[in-house]
Amino acid sequence: MQVKLAGHWLVECLIEQGATHAFGVPGESYLAVLDGLHLHAEAIQFVTCRQEGGAAFMAEAHGKLTGRPGVCMVTRGPGATNASIGLHTAFQDSTPLLLLVGDVAADCRDREAFQEVDFTQFFGPMAKLVQRIDDPLRIPEYVQRAYATAMSGRPGPVVLVLPEDMLTQVIPAHLYGVPAQLGCTQPVPMGLSPRVVLDIEHALQAAKRPLVVLGGGGWTSQAARDVQTWVEHWQLPVCNAFRFQDCFDNSHALYAGDMGLAINPQLSKRIQEADYLFVLGPRLGESTTDGYTLVTSPVSKQYLVHIHASAHELNRVFTAHVSGCADMPSAAAALAASCQGESPQVAWVQSNWTHQANADYHVHTDVANGGMAMPGTIDMPAIIHTLVKHLPADAVLTNGAGNFASWLHRFYPYVGLARGLKTQLAPTNGAMGYGIPAGVGAAISSGRTVFTIAGDGDFLMNGQELATAVQHGAKTIVLLLNNSMYGTIRMHQERHYPARLSGSTLANPDFCALAKAYGYGAQRITHTHEFEAALQVALASASGYLIEVVLDPEVITTKATLSAIRQFALDASG
Repeated sequence: MQVKLAGHWLVECLIEQGATHAFGVPGESYLAVLDGLHLHAEAIQFVTCRQEGGAAFMAEAHGKLTGRPGVCMVTRGPGATNASIGLHTAFQDSTPLLLLVGDVAADCRDREAFQEVDFTQFFGPMAKLVQRIDDPLRIPEYVQRAYATAMSGRPGPVVLVLPEDMLTQVIPAHLYGVPAQLGCTQPVPMGLSPRVVLDIEHALQAAKRPLVVLGGGGWTSQAARDVQTWVEHWQLPVCNAFRFQDCFDNSHALYAGDMGLAINPQLSKRIQEADYLFVLGPRLGESTTDGYTLVTSPVSKQYLVHIHASAHELNRVFTAHVSGCADMPSAAAALAASCQGESPQVAWVQSNWTHQANADYHVHTDVANGGMAMPGTIDMPAIIHTLVKHLPADAVLTNGAGNFASWLHRFYPYVGLARGLKTQLAPTNGAMGYGIPAGVGAAISSGRTVFTIAGDGDFLMNGQELATAVQHGAKTIVLLLNNSMYGTIRMHQERHYPARLSGSTLANPDFCALAKAYGYGAQRITHTHEFEAALQVALASASGYLIEVVLDPEVITTKATLSAIRQFALDASG
């Protein structure tokens, strides 16, 4: 007699929602789901990863690239706790993600059974929704709710807990072939009212030094094009929030730079001098606001307009003069629709405010004006310039957390979403180990050229996922900056406790040998002039490729050497 297991039905519901990939580490708690993935392998690919944190990062990267929830599958207990780093990243980055967790059977629950965790308590603070499916007949309901919740409003992660015995139950015969029934769930649109748009533009007409800030989750290419139409109509300078540098094309004449760590001092000054701040999408978190100093709480010095997809976020930290709860496509469409007739004559164009903002950005990012002469034989601005020269326009660039990423953030001009491209995958929550698996996930699900920059400490947190790339035929190019230390921590130690080092020095393996062991090509370079040829070899290679750059420990930031930071701290302490 033909039967359908609940685990099989779950897979069919994911396929109904348009899922093409599931990233995970197999576990005995969800064997019935794995069997369903085998049954439907032509429709959905299970990507076998080497650690649940890497799997969750891959799913988060998929969610960023596609706008639909990346799917991650893990087992109970240690598997789920390992995956929590990706869940936290999705939460703070506003990325749609669906985490499916195999769990203990009902007859073992609440006994501290093998690997048992209370997932509602554990995941509650870092997920939009955590629910357990006890009745297999309700699987379609829970799956469509998970997708709707993950995508609507402020995007984010959802957790579904799957008891092992529920997944092995048999679905009644009359339900065979009937998965979600509702088709592919779409986010619920939320728009700006005409009144809010009028309030935005009425206040804008009185401004002299306005600035637009873009970022957050839920962006589409059309939304980016609509915002570009609006800012061009008003000739407004635009900056992107921390690690959302591809919301607006960095080559556009209205671009003013990105807010965040190591911000351009001229942009920082401009934000504080602005009399009108239009914020579309980002939360205005700690990193974007430089520790809540560029925009002050509870009432900012600037006239603040804040549009966000979550009503909970509005007026939570900053009291906005005008606020609107809307998703990015709806908000951007309303703004673009208001652009009637010729562009208005505005004070900030006549005063050169907009032009100077763009000029300041170009000075800050000019590789010939890197800010200082760096010691050693590696010129990092020149390295990034070589990437700009050779990477295709649709390349996906990924990084984890560390000072190494600042070179990419400062000197690489990201292609904007308005040109149809999501090009930056970077964790706003500062998660180390993100770049390697995010790059692997992006390569598997998009097929585009993927470039990852990593530090030595960052690489070893999830470098094993290169094995995943090789197993699944994916190719990434990894630039590994090796300075034998946790550079960010060393920098902070020198600032606060100069010359008193603790825990930040690393003894590293032979990274090229390690990469080759996984199946990647690899090359170590020690001089700038060697990089271009190595990059060309990597681009032409049929397999993934790692380029290790041996970096002088003094080259710690884009603005100061390690010794200079230490000396400044010593002088300040007397």
